[in-house]
Amino acid sequence: MHVPASFLALAGYFLMAAAGAIGLIWKMKLSYMVMKAAAPIGAALTFLALFTGAVWGKPTWGSYWVWDARITSMLILLFLYFGVLALQYAFHNEEAGNKASAVLALVGTVNIPIIYKSVDWWYTLHQPSTIKLTSAPSMHPDMFQPLLLMILGFYCFYVVALCLFTRVEILRRERKTTWVGDLIGSSNNAVEGGK
Repeated sequence: MHVPASFLALAGYFLMAAAGAIGLIWKMKLSYMVMKAAAPIGAALTFLALFTGAVWGKPTWGSYWVWDARITSMLILLFLYFGVLALQYAFHNEEAGNKASAVLALVGTVNIPIIYKSVDWWYTLHQPSTIKLTSAPSMHPDMFQPLLLMILGFYCFYVVALCLFTRVEILRRERKTTWVGDLIGSSNNAVEGGK
């Protein structure tokens, strides 16, 4: 669980920042909704990566937490996710909250390559990458194949969760429009007709 959660914590932040950039540049409301939907999922995955890393670190390093470069930069990533979430609700004007969140998400992308390359740049307790595009994996196939399956499963989960969270955000923001009222009315009629 640790490696797929870590992968998606990074990829999810990049996706969130890209959605924020699209919102800032092209003023697309949907991109802000995707950005807002991606933040809690990414924060949860980052927390899961930190927690499972701590559980693994205790028997391996003798401590739940060490101020390792990768671990510390992942903690910063968690705070960046929390910052994006907080900025969404810090403004009375939703558009101002969207823009502030997008700017923080874009500024925070500088942390992504730091996390990824921290093991190579600094002496660290954390092991180097197992999966590299330029060489064969350093892991036995009996372990590598389930790892790839878990990564694929986590990516599928992320896509489904992001679609559902975005759907809820669209309905929340558009709740006063007639199409949402019609949608709710038709679903209420279907429920009453099924009784």
